[in-house]
Amino acid sequence: MSHRNAPLTPAGRLRLVRRCHTRPIAHVAAEAGVSRQCLSKWVNRYRAEGEAGLVDRRSRPRRSPHRLDQAVVDRIEDLRRHRKLSARLITVELAAEGITVSITTVGRWLRRLGLSRR
Repeated sequence: MSHRNAPLTPAGRLRLVRRCHTRPIAHVAAEAGVSRQCLSKWVNRYRAEGEAGLVDRRSRPRRSPHRLDQAVVDRIEDLRRHRKLSARLITVELAAEGITVSITTVGRWLRRLGLSRR
């Protein structure tokens, strides 16, 4: 979160975008101390969405196509809670069931579930 008078708040971005109506983007970007690519992105968002396009956006991905199915996560949790298996043994057990998951992924999920310590 930036302060009210910061040069690159949405209001400051709007000022830069408006300058680009009469001047080249590269010149305005150089004067403002931002990259030409960054200013071009703001100009394109302003054209597409108006002032709402200049507001900060979340960096979280909108979708995760390779995310583990909830059933697999539940199986990882079940193997840890009831059989007290390590991440490596959980990976072996899941492979025997036909589910391919790396040890690192199992470890990450155990950490997220609060089960990283046996």
